[in-house]
Amino acid sequence: MKRLLLFILVIVALFADVDTLAAQRSKRVRGIKSAYWGVDSQGEQTLYVTFLEVKVFHRLRDMKRYERMIRAVKKVYPLAKEAAMRMENLDERLAEFEERKDKKAYTRAIEQALKEEISPMLWKMTTYEGKILIKLIDRETNHTVFGIIKEFRSGFTAGFYQTLARLFGNNLKLEYDPEGEDEMLEQIVKYCEAGIL
Repeated sequence: MKRLLLFILVIVALFADVDTLAAQRSKRVRGIKSAYWGVDSQGEQTLYVTFLEVKVFHRLRDMKRYERMIRAVKKVYPLAKEAAMRMENLDERLAEFEERKDKKAYTRAIEQALKEEISPMLWKMTTYEGKILIKLIDRETNHTVFGIIKEFRSGFTAGFYQTLARLFGNNLKLEYDPEGEDEMLEQIVKYCEAGIL
């Protein structure tokens, strides 16, 4: 009886829909960029799998730094995406105002609302997470945080916030460099966007 059951399972596995199995496998396996079945020159079906890049660390210190960056990105990346969306909406809304004083009053009201909403989250962040957030906002908006404040408020306000940030060990003028010092950060963000992390 056991042999018959085993034989039936083997036959079913051999004649199962190959594409369905590949799709199920690619959904379950983390780290696969793409997986598909193809036919080679002899007419045999072959599974082609492309894996995402894997970081190999030679020192424990580097691995811990990488894991710390992953935790920080998971925490602040949604805020950076939200900031980019709100900045886009603010640009559209400010275009509707004709007079400068109306724009200024509106941006002050938005600033006050953001302070009330986001300040509790910002106070719970570490300096390192704040630095990652500043870089990710630059990545999402193509503007430094200092430039955003200067554009929507004033140079004096931007200078005030820059001084405050410097007191806490940060810099609002940080720029995102995906091909230089922020290469690892870019990889982590891409993994988050792909749903791997």
